[in-house]
Amino acid sequence: MHSTLLKSLLFVAALNVPGTVTTALAQTARKAAPQPRQPLTAPIPFDRDVKVGKLPNGLTYYIRKNAEPANRAELRLVVRAGSVLENDAQQGLAHFMEHMAFNGTKNFPKNELVNFLQSSGIRFGADLNAYTSFDETVYELPVPTDSANVFEQSMQILEDWAHNVTLDPAEVEKERGVVLEEWRLGRGAQQRMRDKYFPFILNNSRYANRLPIGKDSIIRNFKPAVLRDFYKTWYRPDLMAVVAVGDFDVNQVEAMIRQKFGRIPKATTPLPRPTFTIPPHKDTKVVIVTDNEQPNTIVQIIYKRPQLKEKTLGDLRSDIVRDLFNGMLGNRIQELTQQADPPFLYGYSNYGSFLGNLDAFTAFAVAKEGNIERAIRALLDENARVKQFGFTPTELARAKTDLLRGIEQAYLERDKTRSANYVGEYVGNFTDQEPVVNIGYYFDFVKQHLDGIKLTEVNGLVDQFIRNENRAVVLMAPEKDKAKLPSVEQVIGYVDAAGQGLTAYNDNVLDKPLLAKAPVPGKIISEQKLDKIGVTELRLSNGVRVVLKPTNFKNDQILFSGNSLGGTSRYELADFQSARFASTLVSLGGTGEYSQVQLGKFLAGKALNVSPYIGELNEGVSGGTAPKDLETALQLLYSYFTQPRKDADVVAGFLSNQKSALANQLATPTPQKVFQDTVSVTLGNNNPRRQPLTPADLDRISLDRALQIYNDRFADASNFTFTFVGNFDPIKVRPLLETYLGGLPSTQSNETFRDLGIRAPEGQLSKTVRRGVDPKASVQLVYTGNFDWTPENAVQVDALAEVLEIKLIEKLREEESGVYGVSASGVYGRYPVPRYTFRINFGCAPENVEKLVASVNREVAKLKATGADAKDIAKFKAETQREQEVQLRDNNFWLSYLANQYYNGDDPQEVLRQPELLKTVTVESTKAAANTYLGNNLIKFVLLPTGQ
Repeated sequence: MHSTLLKSLLFVAALNVPGTVTTALAQTARKAAPQPRQPLTAPIPFDRDVKVGKLPNGLTYYIRKNAEPANRAELRLVVRAGSVLENDAQQGLAHFMEHMAFNGTKNFPKNELVNFLQSSGIRFGADLNAYTSFDETVYELPVPTDSANVFEQSMQILEDWAHNVTLDPAEVEKERGVVLEEWRLGRGAQQRMRDKYFPFILNNSRYANRLPIGKDSIIRNFKPAVLRDFYKTWYRPDLMAVVAVGDFDVNQVEAMIRQKFGRIPKATTPLPRPTFTIPPHKDTKVVIVTDNEQPNTIVQIIYKRPQLKEKTLGDLRSDIVRDLFNGMLGNRIQELTQQADPPFLYGYSNYGSFLGNLDAFTAFAVAKEGNIERAIRALLDENARVKQFGFTPTELARAKTDLLRGIEQAYLERDKTRSANYVGEYVGNFTDQEPVVNIGYYFDFVKQHLDGIKLTEVNGLVDQFIRNENRAVVLMAPEKDKAKLPSVEQVIGYVDAAGQGLTAYNDNVLDKPLLAKAPVPGKIISEQKLDKIGVTELRLSNGVRVVLKPTNFKNDQILFSGNSLGGTSRYELADFQSARFASTLVSLGGTGEYSQVQLGKFLAGKALNVSPYIGELNEGVSGGTAPKDLETALQLLYSYFTQPRKDADVVAGFLSNQKSALANQLATPTPQKVFQDTVSVTLGNNNPRRQPLTPADLDRISLDRALQIYNDRFADASNFTFTFVGNFDPIKVRPLLETYLGGLPSTQSNETFRDLGIRAPEGQLSKTVRRGVDPKASVQLVYTGNFDWTPENAVQVDALAEVLEIKLIEKLREEESGVYGVSASGVYGRYPVPRYTFRINFGCAPENVEKLVASVNREVAKLKATGADAKDIAKFKAETQREQEVQLRDNNFWLSYLANQYYNGDDPQEVLRQPELLKTVTVESTKAAANTYLGNNLIKFVLLPTGQ
């Protein structure tokens, strides 16, 4: 659907592609009796699985029972108050109010709210969060439901946010610095150009001058009473909704909402909530903006039109038509980048929601080598081609198949869909009256109406979308190219002249089997069961190892990966670029007799993806599929091993685009790119394989050599371990595994990687980069060293990162108001030799760098001297335990975990030791860890503005 519902459905489908249900369930779904066809004038029925109500004070609530994940709930407080409601003296205070909700309420003074939730296993930022937009503010709270106290207290937090935020003047003063740091992080080329073009494309409406971040002058100087006035005026029950989705009793949650939120007083003399619009215009608004830190030339053409509200079944059907249009046009534009001389680096056209009262058809392109005219014409020619010749019947058939398959996936996963995927629908219903449709009803509706949608109906949308009125064109370019840019009149001319001399689209399809002949199957020669974790290890006759973990976590999903040791490390520097791009170039060619474009069309309606890769130390394949498409996925995997396809024209186009993009980046590098390149080169000890990619590097690529390297890396499957996780029968899949994995080539070479000797420099170093015009700095403190590879040490690094991050947030953000966010993270790897890297990152004002680094050093010194606070250790353990409870019922976790355990040669059953390992984290162990991992190998990286 055009609204949140469609986004939710597509998101669920994306999560499940790799994904589906058992074949039996899929057949049951298709055989279910369709609902009686209703007239298209009938209203869209509200999802019967959602309980909606309104309290006497005007507050709305949405409640849905959903047991995925178990013992969890997603809570939201939605306030229809955003930045457009601010008066001139309040610009930025809707967002500031959101911050203050975490800094003291009636029942949770100061930081007690965050402390309580962290102690309950909820991470600040990662789980507990909020956002402010133009029209609403939404508070997000994922909570456990297996603790009645935690759940009740969480609901109390929502009530406190609604009407009991204390707004202590002292806390307001402290938070100014935090919000200013968030404002600072948003500075840059994109912000400067946006400030120039927003008034044009938004036609000087309220939205153009009410960006949620507000004005720094107001944030610095407003009186607390002004903030309190915003809170009292707009945070009121008739503008609020509570959303609760999770594993709970609906009636109990409804009673809790009625009891807690029912005591919020009804507004006695409420100020009417105004609705702001973006006025139409007959002319074409063209704005050309440049910036010294803009690396490429971008053109965006926006055709605005009144927002389409979906109220009737006819509206729902119309949205399906638009979805088909978007899918087919998107595929055509994607094909343009897959030719020998692509007209642009990247492009898309799409119809969707815009802002305020408008939708928009948007065409976007990143021009190649500054050729704006070619990019505009190529982009709009595809729109005009549809207008002149229409889409083809085969395109429509594929689009219908893909659309129906995506909705079927969402339907098949209806009992396994995560609560987080539902809440957005109900937020959208409250804020923008978007429909909330039961997935079963919608699946039936689409099946009833999809066949009746004809080409003429889809083709006719072009005339609706592309019109001269209400049109805006934005051109963004590097300042250095300002003299080369076209005039406003020339840009309008390009747009108006598009579509001349076109020919009809040729839908080049191929209908052949992926494999001309079936592989010669191998045999399973050994089997070992790890019953404690539900895993079976198989060894095939060609040496391939297969790890199987059948699950019921998703109905329509099987995830898989395979890898072996080797990678680009096995090739000399002269072949490095050919090796690092080998898998990419082969994938661009397609496989077997199928080009990349033809392969995409062949796979229409199938829920699968397969991607080969070559890394520095290994090579492999990753992917996923629905159970019913498993054989096709394995055929494709086999084909990538044995039938790599060379397409010199597509590769030439790809490399041409990459060279153009790199040349632009080098000519106008962003400060952050220069900084990150400095970090990578330094940590790589200036090794040639750690240098930033340049156009000259791409000139060193030989497609023939890349193909040789690819064939070399995938010539011997005996070194590969494949892992499969998901909804499959381990007995029934054996013939498929024997055929497509057992049939892979094998030379028993027993290859491994080559240690290139790349290590971070030892000792203490400092690197300062001076780039950019904005008054902002970035800091990275990086500790490195050798690592004793044990699970005991791994958990200590994890704990050290969490307790240090908790403390740094308290000190740098809450006490010193010097940062918006700060992170501490520790990673460790076994190959080529066991090493660890520990990073501390934050952004701040340039003048505060040394003061904040000194604060970090003091916290590190305290950890080394006395260890972590016991309360912080308890938070780490609670967060880790809660996280693992969910992970253990997640296919992605198990695939990553098992693949890594086998890759590193570790015990697959190590996951069962998690409770035991957590017990080893103590005050003393964190002290020892700090002294071990926050040692003398420290590199300080600082990014400052030019001239400082």
